[in-house]
Amino acid sequence: MFKKFLWLEWKSFTRSSAFATNVALKVLMILVALYFSAMFLLLGVGSFYIIRESTSVDPLIIISQFAIYYLVFDLLFRYFMQKMPVINIRPLLTLPIKRGTIVNFALGKTAVSFFNIMHAFFFVPFSIVLLIEGYDPLGVVLWHISMMALIYSNNFINILADDKDAIFYTVATIIVGLGATQYYGVFDITPYTQVFFHGLYATYYLWVIPVALVAGIYYGCYKLFSKELYLDTGLKGKHEVAQTQDFKWLNQFGTMGTFLKNDIKLILRNKRSKTTLLMSGLFIFYGLLFFTNAIEIYQGPFWSMFAGIFVTGGFMMTFGQFVPSWDSAYYPLMMSQNIQYREYIASKWWLMVIGTTASALIASFYLYFGLDTYLMLLAGAVYNIGVNSHLVLLGGAFIKTPIDLTTSKQAFGDKKAFNLKTFLISLPKMLVPMALYGIGFYIFSPTAGALFVAVAGVLGFAFRNKAFAQIEKIYKREKYDTLAAYKQKN
Repeated sequence: MFKKFLWLEWKSFTRSSAFATNVALKVLMILVALYFSAMFLLLGVGSFYIIRESTSVDPLIIISQFAIYYLVFDLLFRYFMQKMPVINIRPLLTLPIKRGTIVNFALGKTAVSFFNIMHAFFFVPFSIVLLIEGYDPLGVVLWHISMMALIYSNNFINILADDKDAIFYTVATIIVGLGATQYYGVFDITPYTQVFFHGLYATYYLWVIPVALVAGIYYGCYKLFSKELYLDTGLKGKHEVAQTQDFKWLNQFGTMGTFLKNDIKLILRNKRSKTTLLMSGLFIFYGLLFFTNAIEIYQGPFWSMFAGIFVTGGFMMTFGQFVPSWDSAYYPLMMSQNIQYREYIASKWWLMVIGTTASALIASFYLYFGLDTYLMLLAGAVYNIGVNSHLVLLGGAFIKTPIDLTTSKQAFGDKKAFNLKTFLISLPKMLVPMALYGIGFYIFSPTAGALFVAVAGVLGFAFRNKAFAQIEKIYKREKYDTLAAYKQKN
């Protein structure tokens, strides 16, 4: 039966309207997977010797000490990036297929996810190094089995906690608190967790705990999905009582005000958009990596302007890149109405302008690093408003990925959103302001560099109507391809 399911998955992939794009993406994903696999492999082989050379402590003890953070960050990373297995369940329920088979296949798909396999590229070579260095073979094998069991426990915990924001924020708060207390020397949890993780090697019985844990969580997932595998319960749409928010003050802007109201309601009411808003807020603090000289490679005028674009353009990049995909659920209805594309595009543009302006104001704490630093951020904000906002809207015309507003997954983006056109459009977003700032910085002064970038943004703002006209033509040209793509289920 699993062979049949795999055959159906293959048919779904090859019959998709975006088959050619999917093939290119698969190739790109394979290359990325090979890169990360190589990095984990190098860490697995070299970490033992690096730790032994830099400290006098047993490397296995060091790894065991920080294993708790490794597992927790893996879980948090999965929450945002790992998609749940998609299988067209409804048609299968009318066929003589056991529900347990459907559930086991759906859960089994996650077991072979790269989010699990990539950890093997670290733990397998690290375990081999331990054997070469004379560690107890049975202890190493049990330790390896235990760590992989904990990795798979994360996999199934992520399934149980899917879209349960309360669980995520609680765990994230606890981890941030533990990290902060350890950094400031108040409380260090690692000596306590180290006893358990090293005990997986030192004893011959603690391995039962991780194995029992992964088996229990898998059984919990199985029971949960089996219970909800009914059209009239788990698979039916969820309905909640909505809170009415009119935003009547936007009525004065006419049709564009109506679009703005819809966008604001969309952001405030849906998980995906709220998560995107949260992630865009984190971009504001991205500049700390550059201006505190925390990372040596990020030092220099070019990278400083790179930070300026990101700090003030977080909302524009995370939200704006998916225009009009945010409206994919009702886009066909919108296109059947007498709606002016110019008003629609302008409303999205103003929303990005508001987000960029708010980010620039919040980022005023960068004045601590000097006036030149904040002027550079303001110049980046002006460039984002005048130039990058148009490029983001232009790129959105070629991103035909429908968005599920009920899930917070992939708040940073979707692999299906990548194509050659969007890649080429994205290059000027970063390279042009970096080049302009570098020219002004080296020829005149940092202030001149910021001025060059700001002038480019002002010119873009001045010619925004012409830019809107060209973007409108492209949106109209791509209209029917976009509608067809939004109808695709896979």
